[in-house]
Amino acid sequence: MNNYIYIAVMFAVSYTIRMLPLTLIRKPIKNQFIQSFLYYVPYVTLAVMTFPAIIEATQTPVSGAVALAAGIIAAWCGAGLFPVSVICCALVFVIELFV
Repeated sequence: MNNYIYIAVMFAVSYTIRMLPLTLIRKPIKNQFIQSFLYYVPYVTLAVMTFPAIIEATQTPVSGAVALAAGIIAAWCGAGLFPVSVICCALVFVIELFV
């Protein structure tokens, strides 16, 4: 019986979170701060889920952190997705050979 209560509470919370903005906010949002905040929420959420996984996916957190830093630098310098991934994978393999 308790499982049904838990499911009902989870449904109510999830439904409320999704429906309140639709029912309470009917006018376009004109505040620049709120617009920029809502624009970047998906990117921040993806980063929060991805960056710890990058560091913890390797045998040592050091190799993951170094590969992450090198990938950010390579992408910043204009490298494409494939070269960045090759650089990161190569760094992880080399660092884990010596650690």
